[in-house]
Parts: sequence; structure tokens; C-alpha cells
Amino acid sequence: MSSSLTESVPLRYAPAIEQAITEIASLLRGSYTLSERTLALLLLQRDAEIWEEVRLQENPATLERIQAICEQLHQQSEQPLPWQIEQQRQQWSQQIAAAVLSRAPYATPQRTVADIISRLCMNPWTGFPILVMVLYFGLYQFVGVFGAGTVVDWLENGIFGQYINPFVERLVRSLVPWRAIQELLVGEYGVWTLGVTYAVALILPIVTFFFLMFALLEDTGYLPRLAMLIDRAFKWLGLNGRAVIPIVLGFGCDTMATVVTRIQETRRERILTTFLLTLAIPCSAQLGVVLALLAMHPKGLLIWAGVLVATFLLIGWLAAQVLPGTPAPFYMELPPMRLPRFSNVMLKTLARLHWYFLEVFPLFLLASVLIWIGQLTGLFERAVRALIPVVQALGLPADAAVAFLFGFFRRDYGAAGLYRLNEQGALTGNQLLIAAVVLTLFVPCVAQFLVTIKERGLRAALAMFVLALAIAFLTGWLLAQVLGWLGVSV
Repeated sequence: MSSSLTESVPLRYAPAIEQAITEIASLLRGSYTLSERTLALLLLQRDAEIWEEVRLQENPATLERIQAICEQLHQQSEQPLPWQIEQQRQQWSQQIAAAVLSRAPYATPQRTVADIISRLCMNPWTGFPILVMVLYFGLYQFVGVFGAGTVVDWLENGIFGQYINPFVERLVRSLVPWRAIQELLVGEYGVWTLGVTYAVALILPIVTFFFLMFALLEDTGYLPRLAMLIDRAFKWLGLNGRAVIPIVLGFGCDTMATVVTRIQETRRERILTTFLLTLAIPCSAQLGVVLALLAMHPKGLLIWAGVLVATFLLIGWLAAQVLPGTPAPFYMELPPMRLPRFSNVMLKTLARLHWYFLEVFPLFLLASVLIWIGQLTGLFERAVRALIPVVQALGLPADAAVAFLFGFFRRDYGAAGLYRLNEQGALTGNQLLIAAVVLTLFVPCVAQFLVTIKERGLRAALAMFVLALAIAFLTGWLLAQVLGWLGVSV
């Protein structure tokens, strides 16, 4: 049976891919556990581990030639190579299944509870209500209210605020005689009091609960079905359902979500998703503070959400028209729905926390150093003075300029600045709404900006920075004018 299947199902790809496989396989001289053909296929699909192994065993001239073959084929292909290879494999599997399987006449497959739930998650009529429940109970209640509220308050204001930070501050000020160094370490925006405290006491609980929720959804098989549900809407933005994963992650931490855009297949999609994360997706820390700000103004909260959704859709559509290229086809394997396994959830959560400490935590320390330099050199005062005319043009008090400036270093800190102004009675309901909209659309925090430079390059990161800044203030100004024209008061 195997010989007949081999004859009827030729395991060959398109001629251009086969030619590249043959050329690459003929160049390989190292000692590998996989066949040359398999290695060539993985190299064409840009498998990072295989590329690293080949770099260790082949000479530079061979590597250069292999890279040239891969790049030439990628440029000539209208569709992503991994997609083409996967499509061909699916055709083979279907032909093999048709040759060896038969179905009894009038047999109807039995549907399990998991199958029914799977269909409900992907049907628009039931899928979107399910999504709303997942966002409310999973993101808002579990991550936002419990993680960003209860746990953060216990850690930041209790453990760190009452015990750890006072002890460290006394220790540093008794051992370090130089005031400038004291401010760098334990000043208001010091490496310990801002960087470490922010990363451990504020962001760590939020991302931990978000990672837990994300791992739960991932292990149940819900995320691929969510991607299928959202795919049609995202195509309007020049994206596909795969973008839903970094977008959802952005509500936890935009810095982390920017890194996760690596899962997207084309550079165009990665740039589009990164820009939308930069502009219109508030992280959980910022989201929690903004919700607290507007909790007493339900009308303002609805307008704020409506403006964000409209901006997300409009700017995403415009960016998709401007950026060259076509949307990549969307394909995703649907794993079976199942109850999550505790061991899987914990392993995934711990792995992502390990990544957080290795890649994101150092950026918070760097942000503290940059703030210290800005205070030491007086750059902050000049930046605040430059922002005052802009915030006044929005109808906001001059003190709001400080909140916007520090919103770049800590998104939630900028929102917290507005919270204090509101407590002092310095903001009306309309001013609070406008400030919340602008601050949410404002430039990314410094950690996300640095990660964007790392992932997308300096030029793309600066372009996103400038565009986000312009769109944020323009949207705020337009909102102020519309509220005034319509006589709306929140």
C-alpha cells in the first residue's frame, strides 16, 4: 500500500522551490542528523535553529550562497514560502487520507461537547458574545481588577511602599554621599524607586496574571478560533486573524506584544500591527487607571471607547492603503478544544516571565536612567514648557503637560498624573475625557519605543513615534471642537 501511495502522491513542490531545495542540498557539507532535503526545506522557511546549526558547520562562502538562494526565492514568490509548502502538504495529506479511509454509508459523525463549543466560538452570532465574556471576566476582572488592582496595590503600596523602598532609600542615602547618585538610585524616578519598583511591584503582577490568562486560553484551543473569528474584520485593515494574538497581548503589555509580532509572516503585517499597538491599544496598567478616571463619567467612558475603536479602524485602514504589498493569506491549524492542563499553563507562564526579566526588565532600568539625565540636564523642564502651548490648545490646564511628558516613560504614570489633577478639581469632565483620549493615543512608553527600534528598526520606530504624536493631539483637538459644537458635557 505504501508503494502505491508513493506513486500516486508525488512528494514534490513547485518547480522553483524544488530547484532551490536541490541547489541548497548540494551545497551542504556538514554532518547533520537530518537529510539535506529536510535541511534545505527548513532553511527556506527561515527556521532559526537550523540556520544557527548550518552557520556552525558551513564556511562563509557557502552560507552566503545559501542566503542568496533563499532571498531570491522569497522575493520571486507572490505568496509566503511557508504557506506554499504547507498548502502542498495539506493536499498530500488529503490525497493519502482519501486513498486509505472510507466512510460507511449514511454514517454521521458524532459531535462532542468540545466540537459544539468550537463551532460556537467561530460563529459570528455566538463568537462575539463569547469574546465579550472572555474580555470582561478574563481581561478586565482577572487581569485588570484583581491583578492590576488588588495585587498591585498590595505589592506597590504595601510591601514596597511601606517596607522595602524605605529600607533601601535609608541604606543608599547613608552609604552614598553624592546627592546626584542618590537621586539616580532612590530618587523619585530612581533606578530602584521607579525602575525596579515599577517593573516588579506594578508591571510584574499585571503581566503574570495576563500570562496566566493567555496560557489558559492558549491551552484550551480558543485563540486559533478567535483568530478565525476576527480574520474577516482584520482583512479590512490589511491584516489577518494571526494579528489578533499580539493585539490581545497589547492589552496586557504593548512592549511584550511588539515582540510577539514576530509570529506574523510578512514585514508589512508586522509594521501595521506594531503601529496599531503603538497608537490605539492601551496596556493593562494604563487601561486600569483610565477606567478609574472615567468611572464616574459613564458617558465619557463610552465616548473614549468609541474614539479609540474609530481611530483603530480608520488609521489601520489608511496605513494598509499606504504601505506597499498585499495581505498574506491566513492559514492556521485548529487544535481540538480541551480543558487546560495545569502543568502546561504553568510552564508557559514561567517561560514568558523568564522572557520578561531578560528582555523587558532592563528597559525599565534604562528608562529610569534617561529620566535622571533629563532632570539633571534640565531637559525635562524645557520639554514641559514646549508641551504647555499644545495642551492649552486642547483646552487643558498647563499642569497636564507634565502628565503627557511622563506618559512617555510610564504610560500609567501619565494617567496617574491626570488622576491627581482630577482629585485636585483641576479638570472638568470634558477636559478629563479629552486628556484620557490623547494620553491613550499618545506616543508609546520608552520601553515599547526601545523594543520597536529593536524589532522594526530606528527609522520605522521614529516614523511611528511622530505619527502617533500627531494623531493623538489632532484627535484630541477635533474631539474638543466636536464636544463644543454639540454642547456635550460629560
